[in-house]
Amino acid sequence: MDLYGSHLGEVSFRRLCGGNQQEEDMESCVLIAPIPGVEDAYALSDSKNPDAGTLRFTGDELRAAGLTTI
Repeated sequence: MDLYGSHLGEVSFRRLCGGNQQEEDMESCVLIAPIPGVEDAYALSDSKNPDAGTLRFTGDELRAAGLTTI
């Protein structure tokens, strides 16, 4: 499956936050959106620098990394 071959278009990214809560205002967050036309696949972006591009993962990969809220 070629996750990078799929165009994201105007998908809406959702913010997921957690971790790094020892310092004020430094909670770690990512932006996540389903990849259109690909079942159980997601694009992740840096919440502090969304123009940096995306990384793409299958749902199985994200769940293996502990992201269970997708």
